[in-house]
Amino acid sequence: MDLRISRKLGTKLLFVPAAGALPAKKGRRFVVVNVGIIGCGSITKFRHAPEYSSNKDANIAGFFDPQKERSLEMVQMYGGKAYESIEEMLTDKSVDAVSVCTANRFHASITIEALKAGKHVLCEKPMATSVEDAEKMIDAARESGKSLMVGHNQRLTDAHVKAKKILESGELGRIISFRTTFSHGGPESWSADKSSKTWFFNKKDAVMGSMGDLGIHKADLIRWLIGDEIVEVIASVLTLDKKGPQGELIEVDDNALCILRSKTGITGMLTVSWTNYGVEDNSTILYCSEGVMKIYGNPEFPLEIIWKNGEKAFYKIGSIQTNENQTKSGIIDLFIDSLVKGIPPAISGEDGLASLKIIFACMKSSAQGSSIRIDYPFI
Repeated sequence: MDLRISRKLGTKLLFVPAAGALPAKKGRRFVVVNVGIIGCGSITKFRHAPEYSSNKDANIAGFFDPQKERSLEMVQMYGGKAYESIEEMLTDKSVDAVSVCTANRFHASITIEALKAGKHVLCEKPMATSVEDAEKMIDAARESGKSLMVGHNQRLTDAHVKAKKILESGELGRIISFRTTFSHGGPESWSADKSSKTWFFNKKDAVMGSMGDLGIHKADLIRWLIGDEIVEVIASVLTLDKKGPQGELIEVDDNALCILRSKTGITGMLTVSWTNYGVEDNSTILYCSEGVMKIYGNPEFPLEIIWKNGEKAFYKIGSIQTNENQTKSGIIDLFIDSLVKGIPPAISGEDGLASLKIIFACMKSSAQGSSIRIDYPFI
């Protein structure tokens, strides 16, 4: 299946190739997309900047970060300009697209401003800190005719892509239930600040903790893998161990346990944690009518299948990214490819909104102590 079209479009948009794009010719490639990167923290340092730099159809026009030394560091490594402000970048007519790599609370406002300025946008997850802001982002993309893509990279890993194909083939029968988890020791070990002062622990900047950092990944992954929308949740979203600079518990969640039910009745568990002080766990199990699929639970064989009759299959396939092993995510290549070809983004604003609704429903469920139904008027 072509990942570029393997999702439901809530709103049909008109897309054209990025400004200055040249028609593809056999054996030739052109640098056609000038990109500005807003925010120069770890996600830019380890993913966006190196991945744009390695893409032959992309050129880094420059960087902006309120801490200018971070922008200058990126310019020294990858070239381009250290912009003095976001406005300067967005009014630069040579910039075709931007990556929004800031703290969560700035995602929506910067994205909307960029779309209105005529720029295509790749926004890091979570795309917004409220459902209403995410909807405004989608509206801005529709009104501007520009592309809005959200950086949900887990569906692009080798084992997840292979798992999706196997599930769609029907050989494992009907999906009955699932368990998906993402846990590690917390962002203070790899974020730009590398301390308990990280913005990830600040409710004003992050709004949500492990759910916005890790849960949003698994929410997007599971709805994509099962090919169905989550319509009901019940959850406990907790702060158990993480401490702030003064030794107090942080203002956002560091753990969550969530039960999700899909439109067709597929039911499973989504768990996330910033307090896994052992080996990072980023695994998923799908229990199907004809067998079980295990993904990223075995370092040697990232994809395993155990059929009902006892037969087994092991796939030695690409490993998943970890904080210690930063490999190419594929998100930047997918974004640039969509702009060059003038096609809708593979992971749309609507995808980002659907995943965000799951996260906020879980947080509401935890606060109210009851199950929460999710409405999907855009589908």
